[in-house]
Amino acid sequence: MEAEIERLPVDLLAHIFSLISSFRDLAKARGVCRKWKSGVEQSFVRKERLSFAGWKVDDSSATRLVQASYNIKELDISRSCWGCQITDEGLYMISSAKCVNNLMSISLWGMAGITDNGVIQLVSKAASLQHLNIGGTFITDESLFAIANSCPHLKSIVLWSCRHVTENGLFALVYKCRKLESINVWGMRVPVDCFISLLSISPALQIKPLYWPTATALPVT
Repeated sequence: MEAEIERLPVDLLAHIFSLISSFRDLAKARGVCRKWKSGVEQSFVRKERLSFAGWKVDDSSATRLVQASYNIKELDISRSCWGCQITDEGLYMISSAKCVNNLMSISLWGMAGITDNGVIQLVSKAASLQHLNIGGTFITDESLFAIANSCPHLKSIVLWSCRHVTENGLFALVYKCRKLESINVWGMRVPVDCFISLLSISPALQIKPLYWPTATALPVT
C-alpha cells in the first residue's frame, strides 16, 4: 500500500486534496505519510476560498488554516448550526496572516461572540476588501468608522440586524467608501430619513431590503 502511495506525485495529491472540503478528512489524510502531509499543505496554498461554515473550529485551528491558505481571496467565518467558537482573539490572530491584505470577501455573519475590537483589527488589514458580511453581530459605529477608513474598495456590505449601528456609522461609510454599491440594512434601527439622506450622497446606492412608506421600493437587485 505504501508503495502505491509513493507513486502519486505531490502535485497530484495536492489537487485531489484541494477538492475535499472536510477539515476532518484532510487532517486524517495529513497523518498518512510525509508525502500526503505535504500534499495536504500544498492543497491549502492552492485555495482561493476558505470557509468554516458548518464546522466547529476554535481560534487556534482557524488561524492555522488561514495562515496556510495564503492565496485565498474569500474568507467565510460565518456562524453555523454547530456553533463556531471564533472570538476577538481569533480575529486578532487571523489578521496577521499574509492573505488578509489580499482578501476581497469576508463573512462574519452571525458571529455573536465577536466585538468591535476584533472586527476593527481584521478590517484594518484588509485593504483590498470589496464584500463584507457582518450581519447578525453586535458591532457598533466604531466598526463602520474603521471600515470607512481602511477599505476604500468596498462594494457591498451586509449589516443585517446590526441594531447597535446608527446613522453616524452609515454616513461615515457612504462618505468614504465611494465605490460602495449595496448595503443590506434589514432589521436595523435606523429611520427611513437616514436612508433618503444616504441616497442624496450616493444616488446609485442600493439599500436593501427597504421600502418607502408609499410602498415604492428603493433599488434592489
